[in-house]
This record gives sequence, C-alpha cells and structure tokens, in this order.
Amino acid sequence: MDFPDYQRAVRGTDQTDGRELSDMAVHLLGLAGEAGSVATAYKKHLRDGDADATYKLRLREELGDVLWYVATLANKLDLNLDEIAVANLDKTRSRWLPGSHEAMDSTFPEAERLPRQGTYEFIPDTSSTGYPQVRILFDGKPLGDPLTDNRATEDGYRFHDIFHLAYATFLGWSPVTRSLLQRKRKSDPAIDESEDGGRAIVAEEGLSVFAFAYGAQHNNLEGVTRLDQQLLDGAALMTNGLEVSTRTHADFETAILEGHRVYRQLQEHGGGIVDFDADAPSLTFRPPSAAR
Repeated sequence: MDFPDYQRAVRGTDQTDGRELSDMAVHLLGLAGEAGSVATAYKKHLRDGDADATYKLRLREELGDVLWYVATLANKLDLNLDEIAVANLDKTRSRWLPGSHEAMDSTFPEAERLPRQGTYEFIPDTSSTGYPQVRILFDGKPLGDPLTDNRATEDGYRFHDIFHLAYATFLGWSPVTRSLLQRKRKSDPAIDESEDGGRAIVAEEGLSVFAFAYGAQHNNLEGVTRLDQQLLDGAALMTNGLEVSTRTHADFETAILEGHRVYRQLQEHGGGIVDFDADAPSLTFRPPSAAR
C-alpha cells in the first residue's frame, strides 16, 4: 500500500473526524501518547532481552498507531502524506548527505573562475596604530588589505579569511574571494550582478560573522563534529536565492567545521600556510616555519 491509498483509507476509521480544536487536540495527544508507547515497547525489550520474543510485533503495532495519527492529522490539515514524506526525505538528505563538489563556474573563462588549488599564507604583523593584523598572500602575491580584528579587544577575527577560503574550497562559492582575486564573472552581466555583486558579498560576510560568533561560543568548534540545525538553517536563510543554495546542509556543515579547524591552527601558531584543493576537497595547514 502506498501513502495516498493509506491516507484515503484511514478517513473511514477516524471517529472524531471534525476539524474543531477539540478534534485536533484528541489526535495530537494521541500521537504523543503512541510515540511514548513505541519508546515503552523498546524499553521492555532492552530490559527483558531475548525473553521478550514478541517485541517486533508490538513495535510494529505501536509504529502503525503513530502512522495512523500522522495520516489523520494530515487529513485534517489538508496535507498530502506522500508530499510530507518526499519533503522530509529531501530535508534529511540535505542534512546528512554531501552534494556535488563540481565547480559552479566551469563554463566561464579561466580568468573568471575560482582557483581549484593554491596556497594562502597568513603573515602576522602590527598595524600603524598598534593593532595585531594579518597580511595574506595567495601563491606569493598580496591578497587584499591587511586585516585587524576591527574591535577594541583582540579575538582573532583577523584570520577570518580562512572561512572564505573554506567556502570556496568546499562549496565552490565565495563572492568575497572572487572580488579579492578580481575573478568576477563579468562576461555574463546577469551573473556578475546577482551572484558576484555587493549583495552576495554581504551575504557571505554575514555568514562568516555568524559562524565565527557561533564558534566563539563553542570553543572555536574544537571537538565538534556536528553543528546545530539552527546554525545550518541560518546559513541557508542568508544564502537563499544565491547559486550556493543548491549545496546541502551537510556541505555547509563541512565548510564551517573545516574552516574552524584551520582557524584554530592559525590562532595557535599566530599564522601559517594553508594549501587548498577544491577537487579533493581539502585544506591543509602548515606552520609558519614550513614556508617555502
């Protein structure tokens, strides 16, 4: 039996088939109760082990009751159970399965593509006003202006270009990096305007600040292997409508975690060398003493 057939069939078994608040409450409470029954059935199996010979039959029955309440609630809310299942599968695939690492700009002239491999060098320095700053070289050439933390107290944000590099490496997307490298896709005015322009740059900078602030509250993500759904939903919201929105939550998670991993190493060593490979994809840190 498929979902549409099941959803139609359960209509005839709903004894409180109205849509008033009381009818909805009965079904919502029923769903909560049956979910608890599933947990209780499995708890009994954990307790009794092999002596609980019928636990699978019991679990099948309890899970069936959960499905019945889900289907009847969908009926009351004019929702399609088949569409619910598809939407949920899309959501869970995005959350846990990586997407494609193919370049988003492969059809553009080489001078307008993000580099797939290369080396960043983060060189510590002091600004003319006495603040710690970082100069960045890309393949030995200066990349943008020196960066400070842009605040009264030092917090290491001057190394934040590693996040932009992580987005370029693991997402194939970084309007900020395109701007710094002068690799905007000007051969296509529409793409240059919508994907490489000021709004996209602001979105990426906002994502970097957001991820940095989140990391600062969680020990720079040391020991963290999974990110909160709220953070990933925020990343998707900030980049909605941009080409990077085709990347999955799992892709964003990898980019943020890998960016913070190398950020911690840059912080520890006060700078260093980072080799990137967008085809792998990977970021590899080398301490300052390893500079060629």
